[in-house]
Amino acid sequence: MPIKSIVLSMALVFAAEVMAQEDVPVGSAPSEQDWGDDGWGDDSWSEDSSAEASIQVWHGFIEAGLGNRVGYDPALNERFSPMDDASLADLRVRLETSGFVGDDRYALKADVYADGVERGGRIDLREASYTLSPSERTDLKLGQQVLTWGTGDLLFLNDLFPKDWQSFFSGRDTEYLKAPVLAAKASYYGDAASIDLVWMPDYTSDRYINGERYSWFSPQAGQNVAAPQGRIDAQEPANSFANGEFAVRISGNIDSTEWALYGYRGFQKQPNGLDNAGNAIFSRLNVLGASVRGNLGAGLANAEVAWHMADDSDGSDPALPNSQFRFLLGYERELLPRLTLGLQYYLEQTLDYQALEAASASPYNPEEFRYLYTTRLNYRMWQDNLVWSLFAFYSPSDEDHYFRPLVSYRYSDNLSFAVGANIFEGAKAHTFFGQFEDASNVYGRIRYAF
Repeated sequence: MPIKSIVLSMALVFAAEVMAQEDVPVGSAPSEQDWGDDGWGDDSWSEDSSAEASIQVWHGFIEAGLGNRVGYDPALNERFSPMDDASLADLRVRLETSGFVGDDRYALKADVYADGVERGGRIDLREASYTLSPSERTDLKLGQQVLTWGTGDLLFLNDLFPKDWQSFFSGRDTEYLKAPVLAAKASYYGDAASIDLVWMPDYTSDRYINGERYSWFSPQAGQNVAAPQGRIDAQEPANSFANGEFAVRISGNIDSTEWALYGYRGFQKQPNGLDNAGNAIFSRLNVLGASVRGNLGAGLANAEVAWHMADDSDGSDPALPNSQFRFLLGYERELLPRLTLGLQYYLEQTLDYQALEAASASPYNPEEFRYLYTTRLNYRMWQDNLVWSLFAFYSPSDEDHYFRPLVSYRYSDNLSFAVGANIFEGAKAHTFFGQFEDASNVYGRIRYAF
């Protein structure tokens, strides 16, 4: 039996035993979380009294989401008939709970939903974790969990934990961009620095664009393709200790400035290599990086670097991705009361580029230097119940862009609405955003929390 199945089964059985021993009163629904990305940080919880901590409360939400393409995608249109223009058709129920066993904490969080686009029911176990503290300065979190680190806003240099790009491009809540993973995370909190060690025993890829929900550009075909012929069905690395993923972060503070060093050993998160038979594969990847974040003037500035060391050490194999150097600068500040602006500059340099050009005659080779700018604008009204938001990606090197406008309204602590869009456009069909031009869509969601 795979390691993942064994650990998840143990976690669910343990949680069931705990719940069977406790009363499960119905609690009031929590206030809906902000629609931004601040919830991506490491888990934290307040220090409850022993009486409060012993009470277990189930809560969650029911959400319906509908989305529609604004253009025609010839690679997909026939496949999804009669819902050939749908990009989102979800009916979702979230259930979650957490509690304590002595000083240890457990958490369960799962979504059950019907997906009208891919025509099927789904269960997404977002969390099934158990956290214990072997000593005053250490924590150990085991099981299914969502992990994140780094300083980028929707840009990931040293965060090699799995992402769900299908949900992100479809208009689901931004929470779902972060996919769960089975992991053991050990943390040590020192006076000068803290250390986080993460072991993911089974390799977990991104939930990438594979031709099922959206078409993608195939260099071999010279155009966008989709399932069934254009479905990417890459074989993930076999489950073994050698193929497990390891990540480390050493972080601390100097005055009001946060710093961190990162390391990762594993595989590319998307199948962007080919084996000798022409099958898509996940090639080896090692990453080293660093980041700083602190106050600058009236705002908050951050910088991050990462060296992605690919399996093709000298860049001469066109079937494997080259190593890359990645760099990020960001700044955020409040321009006016309730109006915030965030700016980012991102550079992605493909190393050993001359070797790649000499080995590959493909017209679809990446640019040696890919530049990307992002802008985030948020304006809050009516006691923060109405939020107008725009996140824009623009790449002058690729000549493409991606806009994410969103309006969210919290009618009450229980009921909220969101209306938004994903707009792609590019001058070239093979660039990252340009390939999704026919995937542009508008969507709406309604959520009732309980």
